[in-house]
Amino acid sequence: MTTALKTDHYELTMVQASWASGLAQRRSVFELFTRKLPEGRRYGVCVGAGRLLDALEEFRFDSSTIDFLTSHNVVDSPLAAWLSEFRFGGNIWGYPDGELYFPGSPLLIVEGSFAEACILETLALSIYNYDSAVASAASRMTLMAGNRPCIEMGSRRANEYAAVAAARAAYIAGFGSTSNLEAGFRYGVPTAGTAAHSFTLLHDTERDAYVNQLATLGEKTTLLVDTYNIDEAIRTGVELTDGRLGAIRIDSGDLFEAAIHARTLLDELGAVNTRIIVTSDLDEFQIAALRAAPVDGYGVGTSLVTGSGAPTSFMVYKLVSREGESGEMVSVAKASSGKATVGGRKFALRRLNDNGRATAEVIGVGAMPEGDSNDRELLVPLVLDGEIVGREPLAAARERHTAALAELPLDARKMSKGDPAIETIYLDEQGNPPAGFDTGAPKER
Repeated sequence: MTTALKTDHYELTMVQASWASGLAQRRSVFELFTRKLPEGRRYGVCVGAGRLLDALEEFRFDSSTIDFLTSHNVVDSPLAAWLSEFRFGGNIWGYPDGELYFPGSPLLIVEGSFAEACILETLALSIYNYDSAVASAASRMTLMAGNRPCIEMGSRRANEYAAVAAARAAYIAGFGSTSNLEAGFRYGVPTAGTAAHSFTLLHDTERDAYVNQLATLGEKTTLLVDTYNIDEAIRTGVELTDGRLGAIRIDSGDLFEAAIHARTLLDELGAVNTRIIVTSDLDEFQIAALRAAPVDGYGVGTSLVTGSGAPTSFMVYKLVSREGESGEMVSVAKASSGKATVGGRKFALRRLNDNGRATAEVIGVGAMPEGDSNDRELLVPLVLDGEIVGREPLAAARERHTAALAELPLDARKMSKGDPAIETIYLDEQGNPPAGFDTGAPKER
């Protein structure tokens, strides 16, 4: 199925107008970045590269798509002919999935003609804004969970497409599994699930429900114990498994007190190895509050798939360089009040100190900034001359996220509001701050 119409109308009207003026084929550089992190966040997690490459591969204007565009007067016949043969032939560089980002980080750099780079704007932003919002929330949750696993279970709180993307993003940021089967099928994310309250209510007694679940899924399954009376449910589950019950799930009430009480009762009954899983509208702050409770795992839904209060990552996609009349590349930038941009093609590295701790996001304007032996270059090739080269296993993105988190200063792990964990520094080709630009992290740019 084509992804070509997953875009805004004005992307094609811009191409139409530039086509008519003869400027559509001007070499151009667009960049995707964010001017700020959500209020109080210390870092963001970049997720989107893998899904964008999949979408780019399907970005084709087939006959039905062309018919729609021409019949609705979106494009004329000459442009329709060009679109019918469209294949992105430029270069794309970007931060790989799982990498951390900060204000100004050039997360995606698209080099090509104006026409072919312009029409990717909405597609790129819709993927990166959502996936990175979910991954950033998931990262905070897994930080607070520590070694206790988190299960993504927010499918019913998002639309059916976003649910799959959310499961992928959460897995990259440390979640151990998802309830979403499509995410398991498409991306290989481990899936998990047992039963809801309706399964218990279907039966004449809670015991009957447990007998049937245990017969089907085995004694290592997880029993939902808060449909009626938690104490009675725990006693029944332990009795039916001779103390070998895998886990119980608590989905309501004061989870801290309920977990303490359940752990005490399980131990008294000899079920010392039965784990306690808690759910019920958790977020990173509630997970942090439960760190002292005898909880063995968390199921997170609504807060995760809505970015835990930050459902978008504030990312934008801007033209920063284009071909001049003499064929040279010319830096361009917005001067709009509160929305100014920095012109010129960007390069990026993460500056690390002698202890391997990140100290700055260094953005080179026009050239790679100079670093020392342990600084890390952040941009990797995703597409070269139209060929996709940046695909990687999901496991690599998970490992990258873990390694990048380990580089951050300890303050980055705080849930209290604060500034970005490291500053963003811009340097020109001579290694100096660009004229008229503050070298610190951009505020409201």
